[in-house]
Amino acid sequence: MVTQEQRKRQLAREKFLRQQQRRTEARRKARVRNSVIASVLGVVVIGSLALYTTGVLKNDDKSDASSQASPSASAPSKAPDPCEKAAKGSVEKLSWKKEPAMTIDESAKYTMKLATTCGEIDIALKASAAPHTVNSFDFLAGKGYFDHTKCHRLTTNGIYVLQCGDPTGSGSGGPGYTIPDENLKDKSLKNNVYPAGTVAMANTGQKHTGGSQFFLVYQDSQLPPSYTPFGTVSASGMKVLKKIAAAGESTGAGDGAPNATVVIDRATVTKS
Repeated sequence: MVTQEQRKRQLAREKFLRQQQRRTEARRKARVRNSVIASVLGVVVIGSLALYTTGVLKNDDKSDASSQASPSASAPSKAPDPCEKAAKGSVEKLSWKKEPAMTIDESAKYTMKLATTCGEIDIALKASAAPHTVNSFDFLAGKGYFDHTKCHRLTTNGIYVLQCGDPTGSGSGGPGYTIPDENLKDKSLKNNVYPAGTVAMANTGQKHTGGSQFFLVYQDSQLPPSYTPFGTVSASGMKVLKKIAAAGESTGAGDGAPNATVVIDRATVTKS
């Protein structure tokens, strides 16, 4: 038979274990919030500037990017969707074992056009500074890889980016190959700030792990120079990004799926 004293000790142990579990869970949630986009992409997490500067835009190999932030109990009401219906069609399931052969002319000018449900976003690509990245996007766009894909993540707190390029929409998708980091000393990156209009690669947090996920910066964002900057959004494209950002994200915590239904109906890369 258990004595009263033994029972008290047992209850004390159980209370201690519950406290430890709550503390462990709190630490786990904090770690989740501190990692973001991402790809992965993707992405990958929330609350303050300090949290975002430790490895934010990652491809998430384990979970949906929008599930990494705990919904706020007082989340604001969802803003109206400012975007149109997506074009008919479905995402192609495409994958390759290795990076495509280099075919671009590094001395030429290239532009990527994202025809989205929210408007067209034109991006001037930096072929000479990030040739592997631009070559990969030229290849993937030519294969229809991005067509009908959703932009799966919007961050509105600490950093300000829209993340796209994952055909699965989960934050963990990619083309099957990786490309090297490039252009990390771009003159536009001053004081660890990615200026508004920058288009850069998401990664896993490790070197040379870029795939197909990328993010578009709609407001100056402080980040470590670990994400390949490979393009600049046009003035008209920035208006589209601002419209998407104004609609907010789904969690109310600053990082989740955009409330706007952002679908890339078609992506094209042209040489001029």
